[in-house]
Amino acid sequence: ILAQGEQPASVVFGNRSDAMSTGVTVSDDCIQKFNDMKLKHDCKYIIYKISDDKSQIVIDEVGAKDSNYATFKEKLLGTEARYGVIDFHYETDDGRPQDKLLFVFWSSDDAGVKSKMLYAGSKDAVKRNLQGIAKELQANDASDLDEAEVTKFCKK
Repeated sequence: ILAQGEQPASVVFGNRSDAMSTGVTVSDDCIQKFNDMKLKHDCKYIIYKISDDKSQIVIDEVGAKDSNYATFKEKLLGTEARYGVIDFHYETDDGRPQDKLLFVFWSSDDAGVKSKMLYAGSKDAVKRNLQGIAKELQANDASDLDEAEVTKFCKK
């Protein structure tokens, strides 16, 4: 029971808790850009990273509307660990065009242990704030990001 005027130890603002297990929070820009992507279709992908001071998840790169999956994959593979969301386009088995918002947690097998742990521990904070993700993929090797494999994964 709290005495009059005392505040609880953890405070939640909106749907975003600022007391994540790793202490890393999600910047408002990340959420706003994702919502713009989802509703306005103004970009192909967004890549997020943990800031240099390890306090916030921030936007690393935004792919233009006419970007493709190969560019997204190349950008992820050039890093040790990142989060990404892509408006992934594919065809169903019966030939219908389909789009899904795909969340990708990229953590290279070659990444340092601290980096892997920080990104893994902060992943739920990102996902919780990005409402409308259709599928989630964890990739640790370039083959995990092969477009044919990702298409097969999205069809499940």
